[in-house]
Amino acid sequence: MCKDRLGFVELWNIKSQQRTTYPGTKVIIVDAFNNNNSLQPMWKQVKGFREKMLPIMRSAQDGVNLICCSQGGLICRAILSTTEAHNVQTFISLAAPQMGQFGGESTWLKGIFPGAYKYVFQFCFTSLGSLLSVCNYWNDPKHQARYRQNNDFLAVLNNETNNPLADEWKHNFLQIQKLILIGGPDDEVISPWQSSFFSFYDTRGRVVDITQQEVYVQDSFGLQSLDRRNGLVVCTVPGVKHREWVHSKRAFDECIAKFLF
Repeated sequence: MCKDRLGFVELWNIKSQQRTTYPGTKVIIVDAFNNNNSLQPMWKQVKGFREKMLPIMRSAQDGVNLICCSQGGLICRAILSTTEAHNVQTFISLAAPQMGQFGGESTWLKGIFPGAYKYVFQFCFTSLGSLLSVCNYWNDPKHQARYRQNNDFLAVLNNETNNPLADEWKHNFLQIQKLILIGGPDDEVISPWQSSFFSFYDTRGRVVDITQQEVYVQDSFGLQSLDRRNGLVVCTVPGVKHREWVHSKRAFDECIAKFLF
């Protein structure tokens, strides 16, 4: 699954690489919310993808690998957190804004909020803004109170709010054996690019490492637990732009292939 106004055909390259590396392995691409439909609210997409994915999971008695790219990485994490007794063994998050998005020089952002990323929170943290997928994971480091109060997707998924289902979601997420986080400094869309690793800006614009993030320190949804049992892997690949991830043989060989079962 690769969602960021990318088409269904984008994932065929990963599918072909998997088949070449592991002949006979069944590879299924979930087709939903393509192109501009990826701008629909995140929880709506989570529901739609879950309906398509559950039958696939149930038919795989030995479990599944789940590879999700860009916005799809957040959708997949939400599915894992909100789905009881799933059988995903390895979750591979490819260039996904796992800790949110905040930045303004990419072509992607200019097309939606030209020249105004510092003020995007004023739109995103409203009922109208919540109808746009990118607003559902917009994370303004200088307006954290408003983020926690008004963001009904990422803040809830990260258990940064008073979510009564927090413990249940954490338990569900921790059913995975491995979480593989892939990203790189030349992405040019994910901002900061380290958000792919759950690192993010502080109020001064400095990138704070995952291990110093509140969600890790408090083990809000299971990151620290995964790390303690050697289930968390960070893989950095330079020289890959955002739309090139699904075509990168280096990313597949170094960060994906060896973690598939």
